[in-house]
Amino acid sequence: MNVPPDLRYSKSHEWVRLENELATIGITDYAQDQLGDVVYIELPETGRLIHQEEVFGSIESVKAVSDLLSPVNGEIVEVNEDLADTPETVNEDPYAVGWMIIVRMDDPAEAQELLSAEEYRAFLEEEE
Repeated sequence: MNVPPDLRYSKSHEWVRLENELATIGITDYAQDQLGDVVYIELPETGRLIHQEEVFGSIESVKAVSDLLSPVNGEIVEVNEDLADTPETVNEDPYAVGWMIIVRMDDPAEAQELLSAEEYRAFLEEEE
């Protein structure tokens, strides 16, 4: 299971890449593996304010439909529009081209409350 050490993670299997006050968000390798082949992704409009643990979209696979939960508070400043045409990108590369949204965080320090890569791996072991 690919768990990049430079990211933060939520218990709902979203990852966060931090760059100053911006948080790039997607789903983890574990999540995409559990979902199976992704066939559709619904993402929000830019400009929307989002709160931690709030649903910001949904992801549909051949197995199920799942909510996408925001790991941080802030304003959505960018959406990966390419996923509308190529949702399978999330299966192929969830940490790079498979990103979903970019949020300008209200408080960048809150991202430190998310799990580190090591903590996320331990969480996955407990889940199994």
